[in-house]
Amino acid sequence: MKLSENKATLSFSNGSPSVELPVYQGSVGPDVVDIRKLYAQTGMFTYDPGFLSTASCQSAITYIDGDKGELLYRGYPIEQLATNCDFMETCHLLLYGNLPDAADKADFTKRVTHHTMINEQMQFFLRGFRRDAHPMAIMTGLVGALSAFYHDSTDINNPEHRDISAIRLIAKMPTLVAMAYKYSAGQPYMYPKNNLSYAGNFLHMMFATPCEDYVVNPVIERALDRIFVLHADHEQNASTSTVRLCGSSGTNPFAAIAAGVACLWGPAHGGANEACLNMLEDIQKMGGISKVGQFMEQVKDKNSGVKLMGFGHRVYKNYDPRAKLMQETCKEVLASLGLENDPLFKLAMALEKIALEDEYFVSRKLYPNVDFYSGIVQRAIGIPVGLFTAVFALARTVGWIAQLNEMIGDPEYKIGRPRQLFTGSVRRDVLPIAQR
Repeated sequence: MKLSENKATLSFSNGSPSVELPVYQGSVGPDVVDIRKLYAQTGMFTYDPGFLSTASCQSAITYIDGDKGELLYRGYPIEQLATNCDFMETCHLLLYGNLPDAADKADFTKRVTHHTMINEQMQFFLRGFRRDAHPMAIMTGLVGALSAFYHDSTDINNPEHRDISAIRLIAKMPTLVAMAYKYSAGQPYMYPKNNLSYAGNFLHMMFATPCEDYVVNPVIERALDRIFVLHADHEQNASTSTVRLCGSSGTNPFAAIAAGVACLWGPAHGGANEACLNMLEDIQKMGGISKVGQFMEQVKDKNSGVKLMGFGHRVYKNYDPRAKLMQETCKEVLASLGLENDPLFKLAMALEKIALEDEYFVSRKLYPNVDFYSGIVQRAIGIPVGLFTAVFALARTVGWIAQLNEMIGDPEYKIGRPRQLFTGSVRRDVLPIAQR
């Protein structure tokens, strides 16, 4: 960032002296007012619940222009990456800042591939969970437990430790997600296969059984790889901010990523695609497409309590660029599996049509987001609804690690310590119990 020629002047109506604050410019996007010395100069804090107008860090990884509907990883548009690159290339880009050449890609892929197995003792840890435990409850525990098995890479201030833990996490997340699924399904775990791609290996661990050969469908393999690319990072969202805040204390990378997994579990964040599919299934039970109009009218009625899931976004005030790509992938997968007449997909199209034409939704810029289609794709692939958020966590892990490493390398980083506007009781004295 560079210091702007502009200065921000904060003046007070009570006659207190004005305060001049520096303004910094990024390479793109809004300028920021530096308020770090505000408390020292005025004795006041700023108040910004939800951090709607607060830049918590400087970052060179991901940029979102919500008004344009633009998402860039290290400057590259998501549309180009999702079309021309696979997930391994995207991981290399996010972690190291550049797209790999053929040799770099082969080396990086080999490193990831040879870390996909997990310590056998993890199986015994997994068996401690109930069979019907939510996959995200299992994932939160398993990811955090990795730090108990890989003591040689837990020093967050050691660059070599951070690098190997990054490779380990990216490599082992598909294994952990597949194990959580197999455990709940009562099926034997399938070990990773080094001759398969990242997405192909995940599909094999998820759906293969020892009793017969499993052949990866290339259309589904590409679709899953695209899901991973589209979800790899998304700037300073809730889970990424959680990873940064957790990591700012100096905790190990596995613990910081486990914190991100826990945050992602929330239905307003990573659980949105699960909530979206549940909504579509509820409409289907009501009567399907014939009830779409009635459902949308209920959405407009603020007193009905009915919410439209999969539309709108905290940042995007235009069509989510990931949603367009996910819609294409959705059609390809349904066609490949002979599910073009899938009732939920038809229902989704009917909902989208109304939302894009109805003035109520258009004026509020409630466009479909990536969750709207990704749930349908995962359902078609055979991934259970309860596992959707775990797949999201698998994809987002690389973004979390890149953000964590960037924060640690920032000379200005300090342990996170938000302030508050206190509204409780003023000082009071404790009376003896007989006088209370």
